[in-house]
Amino acid sequence: MNGDERRQAIIRELQGASCPISGSALARAAGVSRQVVVQDIALLRADGHDVVATSRGYVLREGEGQPCVPTRLVKVHHGVDDVGDELNTIVDLGGAVLNVMVNHRVYGKITADLDVRNRRDAERYLEGIRTGKSYPLMTVTSGYHFHRIAAETEEQLDEIEAALRAKGYLAEILPYEDGLE
Repeated sequence: MNGDERRQAIIRELQGASCPISGSALARAAGVSRQVVVQDIALLRADGHDVVATSRGYVLREGEGQPCVPTRLVKVHHGVDDVGDELNTIVDLGGAVLNVMVNHRVYGKITADLDVRNRRDAERYLEGIRTGKSYPLMTVTSGYHFHRIAAETEEQLDEIEAALRAKGYLAEILPYEDGLE
């Protein structure tokens, strides 16, 4: 099976799933390594498929059905020094940080995939910022940014929001930002 056929098979597997499917399970089904599946998922996302990575596997969030894993858009505000604490707060409570988005007044909505699911992913991201010649996307909007987060239950998402609020990171979504999903 070539790459296109394999990616279509992955989409079919995800469409028929009632719960998240691990990258290892998808790899076994396709007869490839887990790393090949990770690359295929990235290509599927680039083609517009809404594949969400969770701590228990991948979920396809498109079509008629409800997603297996709840997600939520949260607006946060903090300094660069708090990025690690923010990410760790989310993953320590069972969440996954799927992406980061800013709503720039000139450039509009800018989104980047993060796929931070654990402390190791968070540290890898932070190390990339520390050693690279780039700054976090939030710096273009004075620390205001959004994250799409996923968790296994709505209660976990509520707990994550409460923890971000308690740390002073949660910001109010303004009326003109309601349609940013």
